[in-house]
Amino acid sequence: MRVLGSKGEDLAVKFLRKKGYLIIERNYKTNLGEIDIIAREGSTFIFVEVKTRSNDSYGFPFEAVGSKKRHKMRNLALNYMRRRGSEFPVRFDVISIFCANGRREIVHIKDAFEV
Repeated sequence: MRVLGSKGEDLAVKFLRKKGYLIIERNYKTNLGEIDIIAREGSTFIFVEVKTRSNDSYGFPFEAVGSKKRHKMRNLALNYMRRRGSEFPVRFDVISIFCANGRREIVHIKDAFEV
């Protein structure tokens, strides 16, 4: 499963770069958890959760970002701002990737949830 997740994160980074986003960090980890990608678009920092699936047995990838994960991402974003010593505009995005039979479908959900 980790291989699929890493492949999905690589695809998400390429996707975001093509859209003009600046990738700040990948796999930002603290004792609170991990954020897959931290990117910037203009002055806004975007905290991105990437979900990748090879089949739809468990639903669409983005459906795996529930309230618990959203809460964790919010806390990680606050932690990130504290460590940088400043506040800045933030947004939470989800990138949902479905890879099967040589086909890739990438769905970018901007502003997927609010804090």
